[in-house]
Amino acid sequence: MTFLILGLLILLGTHSVRVFGDGFRERMIARLGKNGWKALYAVLSLAGLVLIVWGFGLARQQPVSLYVPPLALRHANSLFTLFAFVLVAAAYVPRNHLKAWLGHPMLAGVKLWALGHLLATGFLHDVILFGSFLAWAIVLFAISRRRDRRNGVTRARGTVVGDLLAGIAGIGAWAAFAFWAHLHWIGVAPIAGVGG
Repeated sequence: MTFLILGLLILLGTHSVRVFGDGFRERMIARLGKNGWKALYAVLSLAGLVLIVWGFGLARQQPVSLYVPPLALRHANSLFTLFAFVLVAAAYVPRNHLKAWLGHPMLAGVKLWALGHLLATGFLHDVILFGSFLAWAIVLFAISRRRDRRNGVTRARGTVVGDLLAGIAGIGAWAAFAFWAHLHWIGVAPIAGVGG
């Protein structure tokens, strides 16, 4: 569990610097240059991700059950994850209503993804992984929205075309992940009957 926790601290900590340590970030950019800071950020993020994947794999070999979720919640997780993928896609597709309304649809998507997985799984390593991402996304979403209001940030109005593109991209990515990648990369078929 140590590597999982260390990876979470590195990855989520790195992705929180702009919110909690913007002064530190500015000093590092001044010291390393913009490209140097981006390189350090990328290396730390990758190291955190590798530690999370490795640590999660190790923790799965000695599972500690905390609760057994009902089967209905496992099925509901597919729906949570579908909406999460659409929200993440909306972060990148210009001029959609989700981005205009939420401001930070990626963080909203991470919240849905993590919550769905917490409801669907009950092992200690799952709670540590998804609970950490859920707590991080809740805090960052609230802080980011507050900062946007304080700075008077306005976003481009959404369009039907933007909504359709975000929906198609999100649903397509979700389908690829749910029906193929999740089983091959994580070893678990999230939808019954996938993978035989």
